[in-house]
Amino acid sequence: MQLLHKTLSGLSSCLGKKPTITHQKMFHIFQYQPLRLITQNSLSSVCLKLMLSRPVAFAQIWKSWLSSHSLLGKKNIILMGPPGAGKTTVGRIVGQKLDCPVIDIDDDVLETTWNMSVSEKLQDVGNEEFLEEEGKALLKFSASGSVISLSGSNPMHAAGMQHMKKNGIVVYLDVPTTVIMSRLKSKEMDRIVGLSPGISLKDILQFRKQFYKRWFDIRVLCGGDIAAEVVAEKVLDAVKRYQDSELETFISTRSSRSGRSTEEDSHKFYFSDVVTQGLALDGGLFVPERGLPKFTAEEWQGLIEATYTERAQVILERCIHPDDIPASKLAEIIETAYGENFSCSKIAPVRHLAGNQFLLELFHGPTASFKDFALQLMPHLFAYCIPRSCNYLILVATSGDTGSAVLDGFSRLHDTDKQRIALVNFFPEDGVSPIQKSQMIGCQKENAWSVGVKSDFDFCQTAIKQIFTNSDFTGFLTVEYGTALAAANSINWARLLPQIVYHASAYLDLVHQGIISFGSPVDICIPTGNFGNMLAALYAKMMGIPIRKCICASNENNVLTDFIRTGVYDLRGRKLVSTFSPAVDILKSSNLERYLHLIANEDGQLVTKLFNQLENQGHFQLRKDLLGKLQQDLVAGWCSHEDCLAAIHSVYSTTGYILDTHTAVAKVVADRLQDRTCPIIISSTAHYSKFAPAILRALRIAEINQNPLSQLHLLSSYSALPPIHWGLLETLKKTGNGDHQVCAADMTALMSHIETLIQNHFTKVF
Repeated sequence: MQLLHKTLSGLSSCLGKKPTITHQKMFHIFQYQPLRLITQNSLSSVCLKLMLSRPVAFAQIWKSWLSSHSLLGKKNIILMGPPGAGKTTVGRIVGQKLDCPVIDIDDDVLETTWNMSVSEKLQDVGNEEFLEEEGKALLKFSASGSVISLSGSNPMHAAGMQHMKKNGIVVYLDVPTTVIMSRLKSKEMDRIVGLSPGISLKDILQFRKQFYKRWFDIRVLCGGDIAAEVVAEKVLDAVKRYQDSELETFISTRSSRSGRSTEEDSHKFYFSDVVTQGLALDGGLFVPERGLPKFTAEEWQGLIEATYTERAQVILERCIHPDDIPASKLAEIIETAYGENFSCSKIAPVRHLAGNQFLLELFHGPTASFKDFALQLMPHLFAYCIPRSCNYLILVATSGDTGSAVLDGFSRLHDTDKQRIALVNFFPEDGVSPIQKSQMIGCQKENAWSVGVKSDFDFCQTAIKQIFTNSDFTGFLTVEYGTALAAANSINWARLLPQIVYHASAYLDLVHQGIISFGSPVDICIPTGNFGNMLAALYAKMMGIPIRKCICASNENNVLTDFIRTGVYDLRGRKLVSTFSPAVDILKSSNLERYLHLIANEDGQLVTKLFNQLENQGHFQLRKDLLGKLQQDLVAGWCSHEDCLAAIHSVYSTTGYILDTHTAVAKVVADRLQDRTCPIIISSTAHYSKFAPAILRALRIAEINQNPLSQLHLLSSYSALPPIHWGLLETLKKTGNGDHQVCAADMTALMSHIETLIQNHFTKVF
């Protein structure tokens, strides 16, 4: 690159050409003239001589030049951020690396236009007039193929920013407020719009964040001590990612990947595809082909002071390509999902329980379950990603909490989306708690229904998988009714992503509270059935959160415990046991397939063999090397009915806090397996109100009224922590038990139900 630069400099000297800025009615930045001569005209004698004398060197230089300029093209890279973010310095480095013009709006445009310094102009006209004048200057400015550093206040002028975005990629240098304030201590602050004796710098920085978030295409996290050169490289990497969605495709866990011989193997799947399709055609689950993004320690530390919503935006932006969902739309969706729907402002608070144990409270959503984190978000992702020309029926199988959560989430869609998106929720008729059942029945809406199935959860889940892979049936629904099927269970990738956020956020909260310093390890204990929540914790670990061990807690349905200890997944002779923790009354853990695909180095053929063997023979066994990898990440234990209830009573007696039955299972297992050398975060996955009969029994109440509403009123009289869940109480008050359909445990009956629901809701195509 340096050799090419010298060559171009020589050409520039010979030709008397320099990068020029012309001042006409509109500012326009012309490209570097020698570059145009090389690309548009015949090669100069200097370049020809270089080609003949050093062909290899010239080829390398030419390839490098083409690479950098194809990145930029006629678009501008527009750096945006608060004062002190390093926009000017980073912009110069990026411009040097791309060998293109660099324009600083303050120095090269505003001060040149006004013929005075920015601080003098601000003092002369005041804040409001300054913003207007600054915006007018932006509207008269034009450039192409340049790196542009905005002023800190440019984003506050909407028309000016709309003009700039027409020919530019806006890169937000996101620097923590505390870092900015530290940097600006030693600088003159007479150029900062809005700063006055009554308004602090911190207030201004916080106020401006809304404008930065409104306009950016790409966010680059910039920690406190990160060098400008490193930031510049991150900017270039982020722009490359932005321009190349091919980098972020998905594959099936059962994909052979050996020559991509099948139709599905050769087809590229993107985030929007896997959200709408749910399950791969070969029966596997979708995973990112190149894995999940990694965050540096500095990037995680930059999120320590962030809110839950801000953390979610940053993490999900890295996991969802902007071609699928632009950053501004994603931010809007996240704000809708978590803005006002949760009863706790912290969304997923971490509470100290006792000793080195902490509870991650995941029950503050509208249906009192951790499922709300995904299912308040996923419906909006789904509605954005699907084509407008087709109706969608979403099939859900639930062991309890998913049902009400998915019904509530999809009921919050816009009315126009409800007309083309409907949902049917299958649940084991006698396999959920009375309050869960009342919730699912009470949450039915005009586009969402609950159907009880006379079987267990495993049948419901297996039936849905078989329906998705029944091409005759799905094809018939598409042709006859213009309706496609989709899944909202934890097998859907959009269900997993939001769960990664709260595991990362819990760790950052412990750092923020001063419990640990960043980099210190924690253990995590999760009541586990379908393995989705556990997998999300493992993904958070892969992305850079210092999780040491993930502890898998089971009830009497302890197939996962046995598997993690022995490497043998064996369903032969096992019958599902109905317990006080129904959400983990599961024998076939679907998301385990994604984890095995990961530790098997994406060997889809092996994964296919294992799960075909499980389906046909009822068992499989891992190789020793894979079991070794698994046991580096996971340990497991299980808990009986009696131990679960005893834990609820013990914790309430000593702390005044009531655990739900699932959290109690995790508490028992954590007590047995933790080594107390580091903090342990126990996932509290549901509110105890949902399991009132079991809780009252644990608290040793002799006579229990069978009415769910009466049970909640009795629990509220204990004035325990946390209080009775308001959303659950309101749902039961409004709806009672209502009506719902019941279906036999028969595939034909389920498919008939599905067709009838489609007939009644969607207009027939032919």
